Amino acid sequence: MSRVLKAERPDTRVIVAEPDNSQMLASGIAQAQDDSGAPTTSHPAFRTHLVQGWSPDFVPKLAEDARKAGLFDGTVPVGGQESIEASQALAREEGIFTGISGGATFAGAVRIARMAEPGSHILCMLPDTGERYLSTPLFGDIDAEMDTAEEEISKSSPNYRFDQETLPAVADPAAGPGLDPRAVEYVELAVTDAAAPVAVFALEWCEFCWAIRRMFAALGVKYRAIELDSAEAQENNWGGKVRDALSQHSGSFTVPQVFVGGEFLGGCTELLSAFDDGELQEKLTKAGVEHTPDLAATGSSFLPDWLHAR
Repeated sequence: MSRVLKAERPDTRVIVAEPDNSQMLASGIAQAQDDSGAPTTSHPAFRTHLVQGWSPDFVPKLAEDARKAGLFDGTVPVGGQESIEASQALAREEGIFTGISGGATFAGAVRIARMAEPGSHILCMLPDTGERYLSTPLFGDIDAEMDTAEEEISKSSPNYRFDQETLPAVADPAAGPGLDPRAVEYVELAVTDAAAPVAVFALEWCEFCWAIRRMFAALGVKYRAIELDSAEAQENNWGGKVRDALSQHSGSFTVPQVFVGGEFLGGCTELLSAFDDGELQEKLTKAGVEHTPDLAATGSSFLPDWLHAR
């Protein structure tokens, strides 16, 4: 990425953030490697730190090669507690739910911003989600239950509350504007396509969608995936229009949504349960979909590790 950015804009400066007590790149000490570039020992500057997802006990080959090639222009140290506080502030003040490493990256960017020339543009990427850190010190001081003020905030979005037994029905497209007729037709054709009897409406980043993909891969099931958040789906909000039409068709507002032979089977939870009791396999057989009927697994085994009880 550094090479590409600098080629497009030579004045770009790339700064690497590191845990303040484990500054391996800033130390200037090269990582010991074998002929393939794999580390042969822990880096001498490594120390344990709070920033999960950052800096294992060695410098990866990619980072070491970038250092040797001069592809980054400096480093900025970030403390563990500072990282946690930045992550909490992002959630509290900006609604951005990121993990400790995301908070650390943001804290480093803020520190650079304070030193940068006026008018500078600073890019800070947070490829992370706070869901993986619910049992870590990041959320150790946060009560599991909402207080009165938080409950009032939750009631400000009546259409998106988990304590509602039923959600408002989506308007019928014939009743007026709101649903794109092309999207309605697209959904209808997708779920009734005899050439692709298994249709999965999914999100590329969703771990519950990944669970379904893993299950179908294990079963050997061929399916059509409609990615509602793909780059192509962003044009003219096509993904959003399809999702609205999908909700109207199935009566469900959640994603993923799975159809077999034109029948709506539900989302991740429903599909994994249907796998456990054999209903899914029966539906696949009825629809003429080849699969491994006696797969020795449980539905929960396809879920991401962070959802499994320890």
